[in-house]
Amino acid sequence: MLNTQTRYAIDPATAKTLDTDQLRDNFHVDGLFADGEIKLIYSHYDRLILGSAVPGAGTLTLDKVAETGTATFLERREMAVLNVGGTGTVTAGGKVYTLEKGEVVYIGMGAGPVAFAGAGRFYILSAPAHRTCPTRLIKLSDARRVEMGSAEAANERVILQFLHPAVAESCQLLMGYTQFAEGSVWNTMPAHTHDRRMEAYLYFDMPSDRRVFHIMGEPTQTRHIVMANEEAVISPPWSVHAGAGTGSYTFCWAMAGDNVDFTDMDMVPMEALR
Repeated sequence: MLNTQTRYAIDPATAKTLDTDQLRDNFHVDGLFADGEIKLIYSHYDRLILGSAVPGAGTLTLDKVAETGTATFLERREMAVLNVGGTGTVTAGGKVYTLEKGEVVYIGMGAGPVAFAGAGRFYILSAPAHRTCPTRLIKLSDARRVEMGSAEAANERVILQFLHPAVAESCQLLMGYTQFAEGSVWNTMPAHTHDRRMEAYLYFDMPSDRRVFHIMGEPTQTRHIVMANEEAVISPPWSVHAGAGTGSYTFCWAMAGDNVDFTDMDMVPMEALR
């Protein structure tokens, strides 16, 4: 079963007029992981698609999606899949890839239908591509680890980079996730923007009563969206993307746009935030 929604681009002048419900309608994504379904959110920011597949006892196949206007989903797209559940398989290009929790498979443009099976809870990311890069399984041991922050600043964390030029080649997708040490709750602060790329966050590995206050908006017009476990948020290129939780958590970050330079960001001084 395939369920697809479209989210249109909102300019910063409009965004600062939105109330809580309107902000959530445009940028917040809930109800992603549903048994027996593939759910996709088609964003008009850099045409990024984010979504999920939860095969349960059966097999789910992602093939044609009307919103892309192509014969098959990956005809002009690349794709990354992160498993946030139990062991599962992703089949693409005639090969079967077994993913443990926390592992990623990158699927290059033109790979054809993609099938999901097993106990996995698969988070899907896809962006338009202009060339084919090799499909490959990226295990935890393959990821690039970057340790940052401190306990004193409540932001001690490890950034695991999967789709990154130093790890795995992609056309325009950058992707990985960040894990926090116990007692640390702040992410991406001081905040930044990168007008060359949009971003999406998935918050996961959180107890049901834990929340993250995701901060978005222009630096001088910040807003917040309250996030629960396995909920995602779309971050426009003009927006900061930071947050703090009621306890530690993990979030998957993904970017699409003009470049694959992870360090390409415009820092926002703390005193400029409002």
